[in-house]
Amino acid sequence: MFLSTNKCQGLGECIKQCPTEAIRLINNKAFSCITCGICYQECPNHAIFKNEYGGYVVDRIKCNGCGVCQFNCPINNIKIDEEGMVKGICSRCGRCVDACGINARVDGFDLIKEKQLNYLKSLDAILPSYNTHNSSNSKEVSRLSLVTKYEDCTLCGRCEYYCPTNAIKLRVDKARGICNNCNVCEDVCPTGAMKDTIINHDYCSLCLNCLKSCPNEAILVDNYKINIIKLDQKNDGSIVSCINCGLCDDVSDTESFKRINGKLRYDPSSDVDTLVNFNQAIELCPTSSLHINSNGIIMNNTQREYFLEGYCTMCGNCVKVCENKARIYKTITWDGKANSNCISCGTCAEVCPKNAIMLKKDGIEVNLDECILCETCGIYCPADAIEKSTLAKKIVIDGFNNVDSKLCIYCKLCYDICKQDAIIDNGDSVSVDDEKCIKCGACKNICPSNAFIFDRNFVNKNKTVGCFNGKSN
Repeated sequence: MFLSTNKCQGLGECIKQCPTEAIRLINNKAFSCITCGICYQECPNHAIFKNEYGGYVVDRIKCNGCGVCQFNCPINNIKIDEEGMVKGICSRCGRCVDACGINARVDGFDLIKEKQLNYLKSLDAILPSYNTHNSSNSKEVSRLSLVTKYEDCTLCGRCEYYCPTNAIKLRVDKARGICNNCNVCEDVCPTGAMKDTIINHDYCSLCLNCLKSCPNEAILVDNYKINIIKLDQKNDGSIVSCINCGLCDDVSDTESFKRINGKLRYDPSSDVDTLVNFNQAIELCPTSSLHINSNGIIMNNTQREYFLEGYCTMCGNCVKVCENKARIYKTITWDGKANSNCISCGTCAEVCPKNAIMLKKDGIEVNLDECILCETCGIYCPADAIEKSTLAKKIVIDGFNNVDSKLCIYCKLCYDICKQDAIIDNGDSVSVDDEKCIKCGACKNICPSNAFIFDRNFVNKNKTVGCFNGKSN
């Protein structure tokens, strides 16, 4: 909630600027909706929802003006006007703070909960039990992962080839059938005829082991001699791997998959229904590395048609085989802060699987006690305002963003918050410039009247197809 301090002189500027008429004067002090959520809980039409700011918004299409919210409001702040529109519910847009010329309005989420309650009790308000966004006691969150030092990685693919669970995905921007300099051929040559993709034909026994093992099908046989198809250029592309965040374990309803001592462990013999057990885990996997292998496996003398792959067991095999020392163990940490690129769009709060992020007008607030450092927020962030350890990235490929003029109250909050200048002020209404709009959702999240008709589709920016051993990820 937003509160008024003792500085408040009852000037009423905050009341004038509040787009939902959620502020009134009591004893010459500005008092507003406490965002307790009782109206949201009691609405029989489900016409009230909680937005990414922690405030509440009335869906005027669903609302029939029945008055249940008004009747149940513990501080009598809700009213219904002559046109049947519900007023008095705070969407936490923050305009009242900006409007106050003497800095008497503050964000209650920035205060200790006890102070909020004491202030309200001083006004003799009858208070319900309610939950605010709990501040974290932690200063940072951390986890151990196997990561790639991208400045040292040559995208050769050795780590992907030797990963036992197929948890590493490589994409190289060149045609299949060209040597990737992974040196797998050298590893498998029984006579030592291969060295740095150079063939000593005097030693070569033409056993074809290199040809069978070449991940990129870059070895040919011509006139009883082995040849490697090369291209003198630096590899370009991306490499993405499981980051060991444990989100898959959290959402998988099965005893066959667990995180033991910070390491993911899978027992296919206990996996009753692979296709059902891991649907949500695969869908929510931040790096999209988790997947079902349908090639089958023999387990305890029994053929299993499906089994899980794409999770990191922290075995370190990728570290051992990387000739450039680009794969390393690293402790990843985050203090819950976004950088100056943050556009307050709310995408991070929207996609966070642990509901650990609350959107604020000037950034985000993260409950680090709930955060598992899955990096989903950073992967989806359209402004790259949240640091991440992976190259995994989700981008918007299509969508739409329009304003329903019948619902718009012309508060211009969307116009003020849009960093892309994609909101057009028409004098008595607003509209969206499709060419400038990046579908970040900032306008939708801050709109107190739910006037935006908004949708978008995300896709992996580094969508990859594994080429090693014929594996497809």
